[in-house]
Amino acid sequence: MPEAAKRKRPATRTRTRAKRAPKADRGAGQRPLRVQQVRSGIGHAETYRRTLRALGLRHHQHEITVHDTPAVRGMLRKVRHLVQVREEA
Repeated sequence: MPEAAKRKRPATRTRTRAKRAPKADRGAGQRPLRVQQVRSGIGHAETYRRTLRALGLRHHQHEITVHDTPAVRGMLRKVRHLVQVREEA
């Protein structure tokens, strides 16, 4: 029997994931932001249009409220030339 066939495979370990907050609690405690699409996605890259859709902006002058999270901040930074952002009072 070849030497390689005699060796056993190492036991696989399962990774433990960090516990995530329940969906209802995600974004809780974050200040809300008002985001308004001030320029159209037409004529811009497909990634910009997909980012606008992911934020929930459907058309020009559409306004939404989102929680201020790092993920949302990243999306807003990508399309900062197409949107206007202000803190909701």
